[in-house]
Amino acid sequence: MTTMDLTPAKTRSRVYWTLMDCWNVVRRGLTHYQRQPVNIAWQLGFPILSVLLYGYVFGSAMTVPGGGDYRDFLMPGMFAMTMAFGFINTATLVVHDATKGVIDRFRSMPMSPSAVVSGRGVTDLIVACAELTILMLTALAIGWRPDGGILGGLAAFGLLLWLRFALIWVGVWLGLMVPNPEAAGGLFAVAFPLTMISSIFVAPQLMPSWLGAIASWNPISSTVAASRELFGTPVGSGDTWIEQHALLMALAWPLILTVVFLPLAVRRFQRLSR
Repeated sequence: MTTMDLTPAKTRSRVYWTLMDCWNVVRRGLTHYQRQPVNIAWQLGFPILSVLLYGYVFGSAMTVPGGGDYRDFLMPGMFAMTMAFGFINTATLVVHDATKGVIDRFRSMPMSPSAVVSGRGVTDLIVACAELTILMLTALAIGWRPDGGILGGLAAFGLLLWLRFALIWVGVWLGLMVPNPEAAGGLFAVAFPLTMISSIFVAPQLMPSWLGAIASWNPISSTVAASRELFGTPVGSGDTWIEQHALLMALAWPLILTVVFLPLAVRRFQRLSR
């Protein structure tokens, strides 16, 4: 004989309802991607085209400091670039919900206020896992082979998601700041130089000294260099302090970004109702 759970809803803890509200926001976000898969295809299109363009068109003219195949050098950079560009999609979806009144509707319902922001973050991390998997399969198809072992590969995968997690809060904050989805599209003008002036495509020591210094201290460069080490691919790092401690800084930079932008995003979200 089975028994029914007749526990009144009011007796459940606040944590339980916060988690349920967060899950409902995540399920809404994933349903959106399921019904419009072109969004993921668009997000992956640019990195895959960049792999083909830089790997096969410009790759033969590229030099990796210390030697090694350029496509092996390039792929960890492509993974990091995909994670970095993700904040544009986060900002676009947030500003779309804000301008369409979806967030206002959520706030009028008896649901946890933090579920809207945290649900957006969890959804984007799930999508980021799918993007990394598809991009890695593409890399394997063109001959990329990591030599860092399973643990090294999983650690590199974790570092890339750690960077994406930090940039989610940058995207949420920017999405709540810009006035409309069209303005969010202009964030590409910020993301493009942020990724180009880094070690994604070229080692910083091959750049002019002043530009190489900026590229070395770019947070994306630390994640790229640490991922290359963990994947066992050509590193091409210089001898500066920031380059010699890439793994440490790949952990520190996203933590700093999260500490700064997570409170800013939450504060901005709370001000929407005032």
